[in-house]
Amino acid sequence: MKYSVDKQDRYTVFRVEEENLNSIVAPDLKTEFTFLFNEGVVNLIFDLSNVKYVDSSGLSAILTGDRLWKEQGSFVLTGVEHDAVKKLIEISHLKSVLDIIPTQKEAVEFVFMEELQRELEKEDDSEEE
Repeated sequence: MKYSVDKQDRYTVFRVEEENLNSIVAPDLKTEFTFLFNEGVVNLIFDLSNVKYVDSSGLSAILTGDRLWKEQGSFVLTGVEHDAVKKLIEISHLKSVLDIIPTQKEAVEFVFMEELQRELEKEDDSEEE
């Protein structure tokens, strides 16, 4: 699987450099997600701008990433531009489950806002104790 990883201080951008996110690529993607999660990446922006087709295995890999990061930070999809990818997400009713943000810049802003919200909630919880 071809991909790029751009690690920043508060987030990491993972970009798949493949046109198909299918059963051939999905197991490697799940492995990479697990590595990044275990390395302590708190916020992951998953860029699908090069991906033109996603099958059920690819969708499963995306949901694995979402499940991993929901507990500790943010998992954001961006670059959902191709019709086949949009349709699969729509048909699967995952628009309400996944955080899908149009551009990488907006995704970074979204991650920062979620981080701020988590910090504020943590402060509220410590004040209640």
